[in-house]
Amino acid sequence: MAIVVHHLNNSRSQRVLWLLEELGVDYEIRHYQRDAVTNLAPPELKAVHPLGKSPLLEIDGRVIEESGAIVQVLCERYGNGAWLPEPGSDDALRHLELMHFAEGSAMTPILLNLYVARLGEAGAPLMPRIHEQLAAHFGYLESILRPSGHFVGDDWTGADVMLSFPAEIAAMQAAATYPGLAGFAAAIHARPAWQAARAKGGPYFGT
Repeated sequence: MAIVVHHLNNSRSQRVLWLLEELGVDYEIRHYQRDAVTNLAPPELKAVHPLGKSPLLEIDGRVIEESGAIVQVLCERYGNGAWLPEPGSDDALRHLELMHFAEGSAMTPILLNLYVARLGEAGAPLMPRIHEQLAAHFGYLESILRPSGHFVGDDWTGADVMLSFPAEIAAMQAAATYPGLAGFAAAIHARPAWQAARAKGGPYFGT
């Protein structure tokens, strides 16, 4: 089975590479570089998907979009019973919630902070509300991180993969405020599978 990751440098695509390494799945990377001035993805990605976004996972020619769907498919097909909670359990429902939370609720203030900051003074009136929402979402993640260092159960799951990106942002912006998230991100970066993915994927802002 041919698996291809359409990988944009310095992006959330990194966590897909990490998961593939954890699962021990053979895959090919097709690299795409951000524009040095705009930091946007190159137009070549639109040849793969009309929105020109990454990550995109291709399995035997079928292109799968959206990070949550990609992580779910990989865990279901190649996890061998790990990386997902027991179907029908409360942990499975919690896992579903957090898989959607990662790219829905959590990413909204992160992206708003990135884009509005580029407006300079014009965006200043919006920043207090954005910062309040960042603190609310990061604080929530900090509060639900289990003593085991995971978000669902006491072992690695797809939800941990999905939440790795917002945790990295929290750690970079305010590690002292969110020590749990900072420790979670550090634990991920110390894993051999993550380091192998980082070597293949190229420079990444979280390291």
